[in-house]
Amino acid sequence: MSFELQATLRARNFDMSLSLADGQTVAILGPNGAGKSTLLGVIAGLLRPDAGSARIGGKQLFTLDGGTHLWSPPHLRGTALLAQEALLFPHLNALDNVAFGPRSAGASKAAARETAQHWLAEVDALPLADRKPTQLSGGQAQRVAVARALAAEPELLLLDEPMAALDIHAAPLLRRVLKRVLTGRKAIIVTHDILDAYMLADRVIVVEKGRIVEEGPTREVLERPRSHFAAGLSGLNLVTGTVAPEGITTPDGRLFAGQHDPEWSPVPGQAGVAAFPPSSVSVFLGDVHGSPRNSFPVTVTDLEPHGDQIRVRAHAGQSAQSLSADITPAASADLGLVPGLEVRFVVKSALVSVYPA
Repeated sequence: MSFELQATLRARNFDMSLSLADGQTVAILGPNGAGKSTLLGVIAGLLRPDAGSARIGGKQLFTLDGGTHLWSPPHLRGTALLAQEALLFPHLNALDNVAFGPRSAGASKAAARETAQHWLAEVDALPLADRKPTQLSGGQAQRVAVARALAAEPELLLLDEPMAALDIHAAPLLRRVLKRVLTGRKAIIVTHDILDAYMLADRVIVVEKGRIVEEGPTREVLERPRSHFAAGLSGLNLVTGTVAPEGITTPDGRLFAGQHDPEWSPVPGQAGVAAFPPSSVSVFLGDVHGSPRNSFPVTVTDLEPHGDQIRVRAHAGQSAQSLSADITPAASADLGLVPGLEVRFVVKSALVSVYPA
């Protein structure tokens, strides 16, 4: 049973279309304010778009086109929204929190509690059944919230950064729980964590300014990004331009040499991108000997620890594009790097991947 959505909300500059196959989990990535939570609000029925439609299988959630106006209230949509905070009912214990959904749908008290016990067991929280929310840790409360959402038997599960409020010890456990319970289930998960996307999602959709800018299978998007946000999330530098025989030509007319995908037949003038890791970038003061093919001036903007390296962030070219290099602390000290210093970034063309935008 597939899911399809097209919605426009002009006040938020939001216009998106997306679909999910049955049993598919999609991760929504994007910067703050990109429209990720707006998307979930529209699907859940908490926000009413100006136009569009959505359906799950044969069930129409809403239609707002022309003279047709159909709007299903949130509790009749077959969706369940799991927020950053667990939002459990404070006067109910964990078991009764989870039983609330089935009970509201007409199940007997005994049947609802049986369902609740099943889902608490599924999320490794059955020993917590008698505890009130105030007696639960953040990770425990969020697992109970997952059980409560699943006990309602939603056709589509919506997760809005469910790990965001958890500490570094609780998040991995919830991620493992979600990995198990989302298998074979339609779900949309908004996240800022690349690990969530890799572990939980079949597909990734990148949104910026209320629009979808990139989508595809998870590994393809994160290993061969085409948007600057996805590249940053994956820890890669990304240079955009048009395809040239030996790489791409940047908007300021500079050739950036790289290796074309052997399975791709580039067309001169086609939009393309060049991607390379910060570890492949060397940093020099002044001119570089040997005439390397990819050598360009940049201005250092920030220096920050990155593992046992120093990540040098810099702006390059008239567009002030942000690029990064990883060098040792000793090299940073020898170069005397400080924000505002002009240096040269050098990248071997053999370490640069070029593919279609």
